[in-house]
Amino acid sequence: MSNFYLTRGVNNRVAEEENFAKFVLKSLRRHFNNDFSECDPEDAETNRESLKDGSRIFTVYNFNPDVKIWIITEAKPYRDRTTVLFPDEY
Repeated sequence: MSNFYLTRGVNNRVAEEENFAKFVLKSLRRHFNNDFSECDPEDAETNRESLKDGSRIFTVYNFNPDVKIWIITEAKPYRDRTTVLFPDEY
């Protein structure tokens, strides 16, 4: 498993809102279990290919209709860094 990082915006919201913190943890579990169900079909297919070729994995999870997070695990050789961010922090 990789180290994971929260961007400033995500970290601030986690510190302020318990339900959001739980959502982030649940989303990380889903990401690490290859649950791509909230990704658009093209991104989900790219992620399935990434599992084979070692490239970057990108998932999206919706907290509510107005708030979503992205989770990105960097590519090979080690997949040693995963970042949770809001789309506007990319």
